Amino acid sequence: MQLEVTLQLGEGKRAKLNGAPLRAAEQLRSEVATLVFTPDRLAVVKGGPAVRRAYFDRTLGRLSPARATLAAEYGAVLAQRNASLRRIAGGFSVSDALAPWTEQVATLGRQLVEARNEVVAALAPGFAERADELDLPAARMSYEGEPPTVEALEARLDRDLDRGSTGLGPHLDDVVLTSGSRDLRSFGSQGEQRLTVLALLLAESELIAERRGFPPLLLLDDVLSELDPDRRRLLAERARLGGQTLITATQAASFPLEPAQLLEVSPGLVRAA
Repeated sequence: MQLEVTLQLGEGKRAKLNGAPLRAAEQLRSEVATLVFTPDRLAVVKGGPAVRRAYFDRTLGRLSPARATLAAEYGAVLAQRNASLRRIAGGFSVSDALAPWTEQVATLGRQLVEARNEVVAALAPGFAERADELDLPAARMSYEGEPPTVEALEARLDRDLDRGSTGLGPHLDDVVLTSGSRDLRSFGSQGEQRLTVLALLLAESELIAERRGFPPLLLLDDVLSELDPDRRRLLAERARLGGQTLITATQAASFPLEPAQLLEVSPGLVRAA
C-alpha cells in the first residue's frame, strides 16, 4: 500500500492511495490505519472510564472497519431512550413509547459488549509482551462488561425514570489496566502510564498488520523525552519492524538508531538535516 498526501499553502489537502485519488478525508480514515502518541494520550491510562471506552471503541473500528460505527449507533439509541425516559417522567409521554428504544439498547449493547470482549482478548497477549519488554511487569487488561437485556432494563425502570437516564449498559463499563496487582490509573507513575500507552500502541500495530494485511502509520510526538536509552532503543527497533513511523523530538541526538530520513522543523521551514 502506497499513500501520498500533498499539503500546499492556500490549497486543500490531496491524498492518493496506490495512485488513485481519495475523494474525502473519511475515505482516508477508512483505508489507512493511523496510531498516534502525544503526551496527552496518557489520559487513556490516568483518565476516567469514558476515555478508555472511547480508546478501545476506536481500536475496534481500526481492527474491524465494518464495526467502526457500533459504539456511535449504541450511543444514539441510548440518547433516544434517555430522552424518552425524561418525557415519561415529565408526563409528556407514555411508558409504551420506551419499548422500542429499550429493545435497541439491549440489542446494540450486547453487540458492543461482545465486540469489546473480542478486542481486549485479541490485544491482551501482545500488550503483556510489549509491556514486559518495556520493563512494565505483569501488565494486564481486563474488561468485565455485562450485556444489557430487555428484562434487566425493565427491572430497573423506576430508577431510570427517577434519574432520567439509563443506569445499565456498556456506556458505564471500564477497561482496567494493571501491572501486577496495581491499577495503573490510580497507582502507576507517569512513566509507567507512558509505557502502558506505548505497549498498547505497539500491540495494536502488530494486530492491525496481522488482520488487515498492512501495518498502520505510527505518529509518535515527543515520545522519547521521558524514556531511558534502553527503552528508546527498544521502541525504535520495534517501530522499525512495522510500517512507516514518524517520530518527533527536540534534538536529533534523542534518536537511538539512524533514521531513514531526518527533517529539521523551524517556524515556516522544513528542511533535510
